[in-house]
Amino acid sequence: MAPQHALLLLVIVANGIDGQQHQLMEYMERRLAVLEERITQWHDQSSRYSTELRDFKNKVLSMLESVEKDRETLRSEVENTAVRVDRLEREVDYLETQNPAPPCVEVDDKLMENQVANAKKRKNEKYDKMTDCSDTVSQVKAMKILKRFGSTAGLWTKDPVGNSEKIYVFDGTSNDTVYVFPRTREFTLFSATRKAARIKLPYPWVGTGHLVYGGHLYYIRRHGTFQVIKFSLANKTIVDSSVFPAEEQIPVFGLSSYNYIDLVADEEGIWAIYATQENERNIELAKLDPATLDIEQMWDTPCPRENAESAFVICGALYVVYNTRLPSRSRIQCVFDVSGSMANEDAPLVYFPKRYGSHSSMKYNPKERQIYAWDDGYQLIYRMEMKKKTEV
Repeated sequence: MAPQHALLLLVIVANGIDGQQHQLMEYMERRLAVLEERITQWHDQSSRYSTELRDFKNKVLSMLESVEKDRETLRSEVENTAVRVDRLEREVDYLETQNPAPPCVEVDDKLMENQVANAKKRKNEKYDKMTDCSDTVSQVKAMKILKRFGSTAGLWTKDPVGNSEKIYVFDGTSNDTVYVFPRTREFTLFSATRKAARIKLPYPWVGTGHLVYGGHLYYIRRHGTFQVIKFSLANKTIVDSSVFPAEEQIPVFGLSSYNYIDLVADEEGIWAIYATQENERNIELAKLDPATLDIEQMWDTPCPRENAESAFVICGALYVVYNTRLPSRSRIQCVFDVSGSMANEDAPLVYFPKRYGSHSSMKYNPKERQIYAWDDGYQLIYRMEMKKKTEV
C-alpha cells in the first residue's frame, strides 16, 4: 500500500473514533441530566416528607400531653369522688345509728275495725268543744298575692302551734320532697328552690290535703288504702301512722279529683275532711287526735261534694268553698257547725276575690286568722274578718 493511502485510512479511522466519542459523551450527559433531575425530585420529596413527619410528630406529642393532663384531671376527680362517697357512707351510717327505723305501716284489719266501730258510736253526736272559740267568718277582709311558684296545684302553709315562722311548700299532687323557707319574706323573694331547705319524705304524698301542726307533718299516703303519716320535723322520722278508717273512699271535692282526705287545723285541733261511696253526695268530717291519729268523732255533713273545690274549719265549723267547672268566683256556700250553735242557713254567703282559677288548697291558720291558699300556681293570703256566732 502506498504511504498516501495509509495516511488517508488513518485519518478516516480517527474521524470515526472522534464521532463515536462525541456521541457517547452526549449520551452520558443526557443520562447524567436525568439522574440529576431524579435526585432533585427525590430530595424535594424527602424534604417534604421530613417536614410532614416532623409536623405529625409535634401533633402527636401535643395530643399525648393533652391526654396526660386529662388523665391526671380524671384521676383527681375519681379520687375526690371516692373521698366524698366514703364521707357520705360514714354520714349515712351515723344517721342510721341516730334515727330509729320507721314504724311498720301495714294495715291491721282488727285495729281498723275497732277504730271504725268506736268512731261510729259517736257519729253525728254534738261535739263537746275544748275551747271557748265562738267566731265565724264574716267576710274576706283583705287578699295578698305573694308570688307564682311551682305547679298549678299544690300547698303552702305554716305551723300554727309555737313561734316558728317557717314556710312549708308542697309542690304538686304527688311528690316526696317538701321545700322549707325560713320566713314568708324569703319565700316571696327567692326565685328558685335552690335556696330552700329540703325534707325528703320516706313515702310520697298524694293530693294537697297535708298539714303542719305542733312540730309534725301530717300527710296522706296511698298504699292500697289511705294512710295518715305523722312525720317529725325535728328528727326527720315517722313517729306514727294510721290507716284512715273509711271504706270505699272517693274524692272529697268534686273539682279536685286528687284529694281524698284533707287534713286541716283550727282552734280545736286537727280535723279530716273526706267522702265515701256510702254517702257519695255529701262531704264527711272527722275529729282526729293529733297524738295517736285516732278518730274521736265523725259527722255526715249536708255540704254537697259537687262543685266543691276546697274547705277549712274554724272554731269547730266546716266551711266548704265552691266554684264552677269553668273557674269563677270562689264562695263559701255551705257551713256545718259540729257544736250545733249555728245553722247553715244562718251563715253568710262569703265570696273570695276572683283571680286565676280555682283553689287546690286552703289552709286556715288559727293563730294568724288567715288562710294560705294555692290558686292555679299562685300563692295567696286571705285575711278573714270574724264575728261571733251569736251575732249571726
